[in-house]
Amino acid sequence: MTRRHHRAHLPEERPESTAPLPPPELTEAECRRCGTYIAGLDGRYACGVCGWVNDHSEGHRRLPRADEDPDRPPKGRRRPKQLPWPPPEPSKRPPYPC
Repeated sequence: MTRRHHRAHLPEERPESTAPLPPPELTEAECRRCGTYIAGLDGRYACGVCGWVNDHSEGHRRLPRADEDPDRPPKGRRRPKQLPWPPPEPSKRPPYPC
């Protein structure tokens, strides 16, 4: 078993901000791999034709932190665990022969 090397935990460098983030800007470009015309948010793109994705650091603005997400569940509450497949449908035949 190989050990994973983790970076040392550094204190948060970003100042706490209570101001809401501005809405994302819709941007458009050509895919760098196949040339398809694509749209993205704040300069972050993903091509649905060939699967190319640009690096998140190429965006026009910083990504929001988890505590800035308006859809984040309240603290202390976890999202329900998702099953990896849909549940099987119940059988439509009677439980015993007639």
